[in-house]
Amino acid sequence: MFDFGIKDVIDIVCVALMLYYIYRLMKESRSLNVFIGIMVFILIWLFVSQILEMRLLGSIMDKLVSVGVIALIVIFQSEIRKFLYDLGGHHRMKGFIRLFTSGDKKNRADRESIMPVVMACMNMGRAKVGALIVIERISPLDSIVETGDTIDANINQRLIENIFFKNSPLHDGAMVISKKRIRAAGCILPVSHSIDIPKELGLRHRAALGMSQDSDAVSIVVSEETGSISVAIKGQFQLRLSAEELESILTRELIL
Repeated sequence: MFDFGIKDVIDIVCVALMLYYIYRLMKESRSLNVFIGIMVFILIWLFVSQILEMRLLGSIMDKLVSVGVIALIVIFQSEIRKFLYDLGGHHRMKGFIRLFTSGDKKNRADRESIMPVVMACMNMGRAKVGALIVIERISPLDSIVETGDTIDANINQRLIENIFFKNSPLHDGAMVISKKRIRAAGCILPVSHSIDIPKELGLRHRAALGMSQDSDAVSIVVSEETGSISVAIKGQFQLRLSAEELESILTRELIL
């Protein structure tokens, strides 16, 4: 007789949640057809090996499954990495980290590093100076830093504005801020090929979105054409921000 208890309910719920999050991950990365194909293959494999008990075909499919798991990890390594970054960057996880940090002093230091960025973006927006700033969070951006010129300086409003001045040799690339310091400028970012980006947004916006899709970083864009300020987080844009809105977003996203 088959016993069905609370453990079985928890087991089913956990599997359902796992499949749901895998579905969301595949949908966000536009790999939904691959997910559906994998599920169809698993159903056929279970039907052949468990119900029909076809030993030869079942053993062949067993080998394909064991090799396929490794292949999927290689193919979807960026999506898996993004999922783990999102898991580590969850607000509840941040709350847990806060228990082991000196909250007030850290928050004050974080706000002091945020305001120069906000003020620089507002000044550049008024002057219609294009800028692209990437702020590191949990996922390291060492590979991005290596594509630019190392600066390693304190976060300073005038320094940010001078780097993105139109005649500056570094103004076309992205600035990377990490651990409350400007690590590099003139960096090259991955460009998003999403068809959902409005046509009026340029290459800087596509690079900012691509960076937010590949990592948990916060990307800030100042438009050279309109002077408007936008932020890309987790593959989503927040457009035409005021100084107060930009400060609020950075405070919420960057302070534990």
